Amino acid sequence: MIDVERITKQYGDFTALQDVSFHVGKGEVVGFLGPNGAGKTTTMRILAGFVPPTSGSAQIAGHDVFFDSLEARRRIGYLPETVPLYNEMTVLGYLDYMSKLRGVRERVDAVEAAIEATSLSDRAGTIIGKLSKGYRQRVGLAQALVHDPEVLILDEPTIGLDPKQILEVRELIRELGKDHTVILSTHILPEVSQICSRVIIINEGCVVAEDTPEHLTALVGGGQRLYLELDALSDEIPRTLIEIPGIVAVQPAREGGYEVECAAGVDCRAEIARRVVTRGWGLLEIRAVGVSLEEVFLKLTTE
Repeated sequence: MIDVERITKQYGDFTALQDVSFHVGKGEVVGFLGPNGAGKTTTMRILAGFVPPTSGSAQIAGHDVFFDSLEARRRIGYLPETVPLYNEMTVLGYLDYMSKLRGVRERVDAVEAAIEATSLSDRAGTIIGKLSKGYRQRVGLAQALVHDPEVLILDEPTIGLDPKQILEVRELIRELGKDHTVILSTHILPEVSQICSRVIIINEGCVVAEDTPEHLTALVGGGQRLYLELDALSDEIPRTLIEIPGIVAVQPAREGGYEVECAAGVDCRAEIARRVVTRGWGLLEIRAVGVSLEEVFLKLTTE
């Protein structure tokens, strides 16, 4: 549904994107991640047809976003980071207006469906200018949905929402992913792990990683990481653990707890348990600890 081939975007002497390529299939929900200034918003603006690439091509459902722009845009629902709203209009009036611009035939049904999907029923008659930031974000999401597009491009869809609203929007995006192709950018990395089937990480205008969250964490994580909790306090504990073959690092966590990093391909659990029991330290817990997506992100986007 989304095909990006070697897109480069230059603003004068500044290169915002350099040979960016990726593919998003039908029904996928893909997270598009990167630090500020990495090129996320520029990529989304190109996909939405707002700015042309300097070179390369991008297609939405087989339609080139530059040479066949109108057909590509008909298949896109776009939520920019800063939602363009008409503050003097009511929610209902604004969505009806947007559905008319989109050429929706059954506008009443379409608007009603978008309002229900974004939980705006109790604010339908409210002037947009009087809404909170969270509700304004919902209106922006509703306008992206009102014409039932095949592809949704969401730039920071949960920004400004309270925790309850964030959970509601996450669930909505999961549901939308059953019938739509979704690409979203966000700085809330746990959100990506919960919503997205695949992650694309961009840094300094280049794609630096593309895989499932699980595969990325396994790839970057290297060796096994363990959490160890003992019923004992002693300066001798970390010195003893680091002597075990295969252990490369031991870091105190909380009182009685330690994070242990093992070399790749080495399982140290049996030897750790043996030494702890032998010294009578009292083994309360030993378990594997996965690498978080935040750690993956930092390793891939910093030197």
